[in-house]
Amino acid sequence: QVYAADNCKSQSEFVEKAIQFYAGYLNTKNASAFLPEVLSTILIGIMDDFAQRMGRMLYKLSVEQNLCNHILTADTDMDQRTYQLMRGRSVREVDSTNGRITFKEVLDFQRSV
Repeated sequence: QVYAADNCKSQSEFVEKAIQFYAGYLNTKNASAFLPEVLSTILIGIMDDFAQRMGRMLYKLSVEQNLCNHILTADTDMDQRTYQLMRGRSVREVDSTNGRITFKEVLDFQRSV
């Protein structure tokens, strides 16, 4: 069912969109003048799907990170000052590496302190 792949709720909607596309093509008499609008619509649809997937993935990642935070804080004896120092260092590391810092790099640093 091709109409479902085009995000149409019915075959009638699919046929209507096909007629609108063809009428637009005929009115321009030049496919290159009409295609940019079609490509724009397609790209917007693809980007919307991508944004929704990324949002769902970021949500799941946030839940997992929050769980790890709770596990770590339940077993960590750290005062507010030490936390603030570590947070500041983390912000600087992420900024200076554009987020390309690994757990191993942090582990090696902590072991050297």
